[in-house]
Amino acid sequence: MPFEPVIDGDVLPARPIDRIAAGVGAEIDVLVGTTTEEERLFLVPNGAINAINGDILTGVVALYGLPVAETLATYQATRPDASAGDVYEAILTDWFFRLPTIRLAEAHRRNNGRTYMYEFAWRSPAFDGQLGSCHALEIPFVFDTLAIGGMEVLLGDAPPQQTADKMHAAWVSFATCGDPGWAQYDLNQRLTMQFDTRSDLLKDPRRAERALWEGLR
Repeated sequence: MPFEPVIDGDVLPARPIDRIAAGVGAEIDVLVGTTTEEERLFLVPNGAINAINGDILTGVVALYGLPVAETLATYQATRPDASAGDVYEAILTDWFFRLPTIRLAEAHRRNNGRTYMYEFAWRSPAFDGQLGSCHALEIPFVFDTLAIGGMEVLLGDAPPQQTADKMHAAWVSFATCGDPGWAQYDLNQRLTMQFDTRSDLLKDPRRAERALWEGLR
């Protein structure tokens, strides 16, 4: 990103995660989450995902300080048919999106803040199905705007209205009464509502992948 927030001591006095860990905003209810494949938006349309080979993948894993063999085995275990680009995308999604989201939820919960976690998993058929559950894909579902013209570029021709109905209702419920309709996130069960054509409350999804990042991200 060419521009990112900076800590200036005034508008942003400290790293937000540090302030949340110190208890700032603990009285505010939080609903937070990601899509399953955030990075595909940045890797698929430009074709970059197809340029990733084993050497690039191994180099990125090492750059992040992860144990190379264990990391590749862990991510490939749940993606047996994945290409090097697919695994690369999953690791970058965790680095840039999922792990920071989890850390925020953990910090808020440790201060007894009411915290709810979601994951949007529906995979778009766009770009021959390669776009997947990419960054920002959940937004028209949250706002129930699937029918707006032009959305088929990201959503394809028949996105599931029932998923939009469920997500929109959850967000309205959270905005009005602080409860989206599922159990709060905690550090034991790590309950996460996964939205798809069928939505389910998951316990600590992709636990082994999350555990790899302890102390690193």
